[in-house]
Amino acid sequence: MQSRKSLIVLSVLLVLTLLVSACSPVAPPAPAAEPAQQAAEAPAAEASAATEGGCPVAPLDPPETVKVAYVPIMKFATMYVAAHRGLFEACGLNVEINRVKSGTEAIAFLTEGSVDVGGIAIVTSLWNGWSQGLDIRVIAPGALEPFENSPTKLVARKDLVDSGAVKDVADLAGKRVALAGGPGSGGEYLLSKALERGNLTIRDVEIVQIGNADMPAAFENGSIDAGLLGSPYADQVINAGHGVAIAEDLTPGLMTVAFVGSGNFVTNRRDVAERFVLALVQAARMMQGDDYLSDENIAAYLAFVNSDEETLRNSRPVIYDPNMRIPVEGLADVERVHRENGRTQYTEPIDLNNVVDTSFVDKALEVLGEY
Repeated sequence: MQSRKSLIVLSVLLVLTLLVSACSPVAPPAPAAEPAQQAAEAPAAEASAATEGGCPVAPLDPPETVKVAYVPIMKFATMYVAAHRGLFEACGLNVEINRVKSGTEAIAFLTEGSVDVGGIAIVTSLWNGWSQGLDIRVIAPGALEPFENSPTKLVARKDLVDSGAVKDVADLAGKRVALAGGPGSGGEYLLSKALERGNLTIRDVEIVQIGNADMPAAFENGSIDAGLLGSPYADQVINAGHGVAIAEDLTPGLMTVAFVGSGNFVTNRRDVAERFVLALVQAARMMQGDDYLSDENIAAYLAFVNSDEETLRNSRPVIYDPNMRIPVEGLADVERVHRENGRTQYTEPIDLNNVVDTSFVDKALEVLGEY
């Protein structure tokens, strides 16, 4: 039994390593850091870590340690606030938060049992891992995609729109459509959702791999007919008069990142996991509206991400559901699209009961009530 488990873990990690490197969208280089360098574990002595309102359930006594591996992006900011503002501590949790370079590293640590929770993106390689018995569960969402006015758009060349050659998404059939992400990437999923509006799939267009920064030039020289563009390139192409948005707000409220718990954490340490998620929900409620940019929250963000106050205050706010419900239907749609695109190593739908455990969020809402 042990040898079989070892083989599953080894094959899953190999799949994750190969597919994440091949399929993930290119990201800006991160500052040099140790693979699992400990980030800011909120010191009890700091005023910013003082308990705010206490824990609504009995704190664990003695406190329990929770080890977390995370990629330092703002989509995991509920955890930063819960740590920096003392919410974990109030519930009897000693949360050790460690920065990693990629979600692949976090998954490796989760699988080997050296961390309890990971903050990671939901990518194709994860679905392949789950299909092979990867024993981790989604326990809470990270930030969600905007419900409206998303910066990511499907843009068609303006001369094609003006001539009537492209009136809507359906007219892209057989045309050259640019995409920055590779096969199975988040970008490919978004393009697939845009094409669905014209009853098309990625097989109905000619996909051209182009880096985000090269998109404006490709529109200007006419080497592509359309492209999936994010910020700031969509606005750049449109404002320059080279493109017109033909599909927007492609995935309102979609969860692309999540907090995942190891099998041991979810199964054998439920009291600890319940309090961890409870603190995340409390934090999300401290981040709504104008409170998102409160001085206390800004300090929390800066303790865990490589940014500065001016950038945070001038950036578009990231969206956090104050009830922290896991959007299971959206997650199922992500799996469906990648599977139908032929990007998974299996052909039948995955049982999401082996992927998601909503009981921890449900328990938190029993305690706190709906927002």
